[in-house]
Amino acid sequence: MSSREMVIELVNRLPADTPLDEIAREIELLVGIEKARWQARRGEGIPAGDARKLVETWASK
Repeated sequence: MSSREMVIELVNRLPADTPLDEIAREIELLVGIEKARWQARRGEGIPAGDARKLVETWASK
């Protein structure tokens, strides 16, 4: 699926009265997920266990 198609699908799932700033945040989240997927495919990024520990440190603040 192309990036354009992914964004269209995302926007179509949102309620009609969704504010533009929330739509932008949803698109940014989608971009982040896609970047993470590409990094994982290339063997980049950090192991899942390390990521969990990192998230735990964020949550404890």
